Amino acid sequence: MVKHQPLQVYERQLCLSCLTGIYGCRWKRYQRSHDDTTKWEFLWSLILFGTFFLLLVWFYFWWEAHNDYNEFNWFLYNRSGEWSDGTVPILATTAAGFTYIAFLMILALCHIAVGQQLNLHWLHKIGVTAVLLTTIIGVISVSQIWGEEWDVISISLRATGPFLHIGALAAVTALAWLVAGQLARAEKTRFQIIVLLIYLTVLLSLYLTPLSITSPCIMERDSLNPRPTVIGHHGAPMMAPENTLLSFRRALQMNVSGLQAEVAISLDGVPFLMRDRTLRRTTDVSRAFPERQYDDASFFNWTDLRSLNAGLWFLKDDPYWTVQYMSERERWTIGNQSVCSLEQILQLAARSNLSALFTLRRPPPDHPYHQSWVNITLTTVLHSGIPQHLVMWSVDLDRELVKQETPGFQQISTKKQNPKILQKKGINRLLLRYNQATARDVKLYADANVSMTLYTVNEPWLYSLLWCSGVQSVSSEAPQVLKKVQSPLWLMSPEEYCLIWVATDLISFALVLGTFIFQKWRMSGMRSYNPEQIMLSAAVRRSSRDVNIMKEKLIFSEVSNGVSNEDNGFDYYTSQDIQ
Repeated sequence: MVKHQPLQVYERQLCLSCLTGIYGCRWKRYQRSHDDTTKWEFLWSLILFGTFFLLLVWFYFWWEAHNDYNEFNWFLYNRSGEWSDGTVPILATTAAGFTYIAFLMILALCHIAVGQQLNLHWLHKIGVTAVLLTTIIGVISVSQIWGEEWDVISISLRATGPFLHIGALAAVTALAWLVAGQLARAEKTRFQIIVLLIYLTVLLSLYLTPLSITSPCIMERDSLNPRPTVIGHHGAPMMAPENTLLSFRRALQMNVSGLQAEVAISLDGVPFLMRDRTLRRTTDVSRAFPERQYDDASFFNWTDLRSLNAGLWFLKDDPYWTVQYMSERERWTIGNQSVCSLEQILQLAARSNLSALFTLRRPPPDHPYHQSWVNITLTTVLHSGIPQHLVMWSVDLDRELVKQETPGFQQISTKKQNPKILQKKGINRLLLRYNQATARDVKLYADANVSMTLYTVNEPWLYSLLWCSGVQSVSSEAPQVLKKVQSPLWLMSPEEYCLIWVATDLISFALVLGTFIFQKWRMSGMRSYNPEQIMLSAAVRRSSRDVNIMKEKLIFSEVSNGVSNEDNGFDYYTSQDIQ
C-alpha cells in the first residue's frame, strides 16, 4: 500500500498560467520556473524589444506620412503602370504586426514583474522573425522609391516632440516598478548595479531631452505671422478629378488664393493640364484609343484630348475614398468632365482675381513644339486675358526674354538658391517641397524679400507647423481641410513650455523615488521565490531532465479515485518517490 502525504497547499493562479502559457506554452505549474533566463532566451528578448521599437518607428512614419499618401500611390503607378492604393496593405500589415509584437512585449514585461523565467515559444519566435524581416524589407523598399519621405519624421517631431517626450517619460517612469522589483529580488550586486545604471541613464536622458527639442510653435503669440494663403494644387482633387474645371471650381469655394497645375503641350500646340506622361490614369484613352494608350500625352492633338472623359476614373478608383459621400448629381457631374486647357484655367483665375501657378513639361525631342514650347505657352497666357501680376512663371528657359515681354509676371523658381542670386535674376518667390525648407530658411529668404510657397501640404499639423515657421503660402490638395484651420493646433510661450518641462520631471522623479522605496519595503523579509517553486536542486545537483521527471512525479494524480489532486488543491508525494 502506498502512503500519500500532502507536500504543500497552493492556490490556483489562473492569470499566471495564462501569462506563461500564451508566452511560452507553459500551462502547467511544473513547467514554470523562477530560475534566471538563459542567454539564448535573453537574446530573443532583445530581438523582441528591438523589433518593437523598429515597428514603433515604422508605424509612426506611416502615421505622419498620411500627408503624402497620394504621392506614394503616384510613385507606385509610375513604376507599375497600374493605379492602386498601396498604403492599404502596408497599413494593415503594420497595424497587425505592431499589435502582435506589442502584446508579446507586454507579456515579457509581466514575466519580469512576477519573477518568471522568460521562455518564448518557438511559434512566437517564427512570428517575431517574420515581422522583423517584413519590416526591414519595407524600410529598404521605401528608401529606394520614396527616400525623401523619411524627412517627415524629423519634421513631425518638431510638432509632436514636446508631447512624445511626456509620453516617453511616463512610460519610463512606469517601468520603475519593474526595475525596483528586479533590484529587490536580485542576489547579485553586479546585476543590481548594471540595471540601476542603465535605468537611471535613460531616465536622466529623458529629463534633459527638452534641451534638444526645438519647435517653431514654442513662441510668443504676438510673434506669430499671418495665416499662410492656400493654393489649390490640381484644384481640389479630393473633391473632384484633378486638373478639371470642376476641381478648380471646388477649390474656389474653399477660398484659395491661387490655382496650380502641371501643363503639357498637345501635338497641335495647345497647352493643356496633365500630371502624368500618359493619359491612362486620368482619362478613358484605353477605350477611345486602345492602340495609343501608352503614347506620350503630348502626341495627341487637342481635338482627341477634348473628346476623352477625365472623370470616370475618379469614380472607379476613388483615390481619396470620398466618392461614397457624394450625391448622385455630384457623381453625374464628375463623370462628364473632360481634359482642361491652360487657357480655361487662366480665364477662371482671371474672373476670380486669383493667382495662377503652373509648371511646364517640355515635349519629347520629336515633338513639333519641342523648341518653341515656351513661346507657345507664353502666347496662350497673353491670349487668355489674365492680368500679368496674377501669373507665376516658373520656367527657367528663356526667362530673361519672358521678363522683357511680360514684366508684370511674378517670377518663381523651383530650385533652392542663394537669396542674392535670386534677387539678381529678378525672382521674388520660391516653390519647394515642404521638406526642402527649414524655419531658418524661411526667415533668411523673407529678409531678402523672397516669399516661399511649399507643397504639398494637406494635414493640419503640417500646416500649423509651417504657419509658426513663417511660411507665406502653401500648395495643397486638401484646401477643404486647411480652410478649417484658423489658428495653429498648439502654441505656447517658452516660459509655459519650461514650466511644463520642470513640472513633468519633478512629478516623474517623485514617482520613481516613491516606487523604489515602496518596493524595497514590500520585498523586505520576503523570500525571492514563489510557494509554487519546488527547489529539488537545492539539496542535490541534478540535470534539468532529471529535475523535470521528479517534478512530474511530485504532481501525483489519484487515478484510483478519478479525481485530479491539482483540483483538490494539494500536491502529493510517496515515500517510494523520495527514495
